[in-house]
Amino acid sequence: MYRQHIGSAPGRFRVEVRTVGASEVLTPVGELDHHTAALLRAPLDRALDEGRSRLVLDCSRLDFCDSTGLNVLLGARLRADAAGGGVHLAGMPPAVARVFEITGADAVFTVHESLEAALPD
Repeated sequence: MYRQHIGSAPGRFRVEVRTVGASEVLTPVGELDHHTAALLRAPLDRALDEGRSRLVLDCSRLDFCDSTGLNVLLGARLRADAAGGGVHLAGMPPAVARVFEITGADAVFTVHESLEAALPD
């Protein structure tokens, strides 16, 4: 079920948000960087504030992620872990996965090949 759409200028960046079972699924679309990170931080914070601590990011439509985007995700991971949940990353394109590998961030997230694999049965 589609729940929410948050975005900026057309084509720049947006986040699709929906709840699937016990998971809050966020699909960032476009480039996650210094200029757009707040658009992802807001729904992550909202989900955590509302008690949804199992966060799944469907990264399949993410074109780019810089250090600011990584910091947003790391902050959400800390909050989710503290609440007994976690942040799961799914379907990362090779260029985005490479950023996580280079920085070592892939070691602190649960990474799945696809969205389907990230969602519990």
